[in-house]
Amino acid sequence: MKILVLNSGSSSLKFKLFREKELLPSASGLIEQIGEKDSSAQLSFLDASGNNKKVQLNEPISDHRKAIKIMTVMLRESGMLADLKELAGIGHRVVHGGESFQQPVYIDENVIRAIKKLTPLAPLHNPANLTGIEVATEHAPRIPQVAVFDTAFHQSIPAHAYLYALPYYLYEKQKVRRYGFHGTSHAYVARQAAQYLDTPIENLHIITLHLGNGASAAAIQGGKCIDTSMGMTPLEGLVMGTRSGDIDPAILFYLARESGLDIDELDTLLNKKSGLKGICGDNDMRHICESAARGNQHAKLALTIFCYRLKKYIGSYMAALGGVDCIVFTGGIGENSATVREECCLDMERLGISLDIRKNSTQQNTIHEIQKKNSRISILVIPTDEEYEIASQTVQVISEI
Repeated sequence: MKILVLNSGSSSLKFKLFREKELLPSASGLIEQIGEKDSSAQLSFLDASGNNKKVQLNEPISDHRKAIKIMTVMLRESGMLADLKELAGIGHRVVHGGESFQQPVYIDENVIRAIKKLTPLAPLHNPANLTGIEVATEHAPRIPQVAVFDTAFHQSIPAHAYLYALPYYLYEKQKVRRYGFHGTSHAYVARQAAQYLDTPIENLHIITLHLGNGASAAAIQGGKCIDTSMGMTPLEGLVMGTRSGDIDPAILFYLARESGLDIDELDTLLNKKSGLKGICGDNDMRHICESAARGNQHAKLALTIFCYRLKKYIGSYMAALGGVDCIVFTGGIGENSATVREECCLDMERLGISLDIRKNSTQQNTIHEIQKKNSRISILVIPTDEEYEIASQTVQVISEI
């Protein structure tokens, strides 16, 4: 069995190939700057001897059709996949499923129409995801295609958590509500945590923290998400690389009146010029931690604000869940920044969170716990694998066809 996972962006194509029933990764790649003169494609794979190999190609890639063709050629020349016809299925990441999709689905014309209809909720992402679906279907018309939605895992959130205190007709007519994102990551690490703790997930209360340039938290009870920090869009919630996260919405009215900023300028300000970058001029947490250690006051402030917001969400989700068994750090920052993890757990002993500084400072690439022996709450670092989660859900759907 071979499963291909595609994550199609507006100017990029990420892909990963899995093999065997165990879904062992055999190749992964990234095609960037599609439609530009500086396009590039790279592939990493395991050769017959189990050695890691890398191939890079630099040439103009006009559109996603050519990108998928180049991907196919690279996989064939690497010996990983002779033809797309070898695939058992193709799994596609789709950012927004709205209320229409609570599970991964086999893609047919009805699904495509529904994803198109949801474009206003994700105007930058869903059209790009659809392009990947349409082009892959052209290249492999007989191979089952499956859509896996970032929002699906959060569809278990109850109405009192997903509704905003706005006129109800805005929800009824325009579907203004909390949807949440990073669902495949939150679902994956929650199950990994349960397996590591050797406890049925139905018996666990878990807080998962997906921390990267985009960041979100989720409160998970019995394997079901009951709340999450991102909202109708990925802008709400935690401080992020370039996104503000939670702010007083009246700030927008103030800036419009006093600075003359229009809607598009305000959108750019909050999504691309705020967050860590807005505070200290950098959105790379590695650089920020290094600058803070050297005494840069703006870097220190950015780090403190980032971690303070996280601590508040941890505390609020402990209340929402009525207690917590486990906190999970994942994502590029969550997995790699010991500084962020330490700051987030600082002075939380009264809540049952006791971090072991030595364990926390030891870098590992596998699941590991970083709490003290007497900590009432387990603190885990779990590498996320969204592509594996998409592949796994793809297998589940095609097995039911």
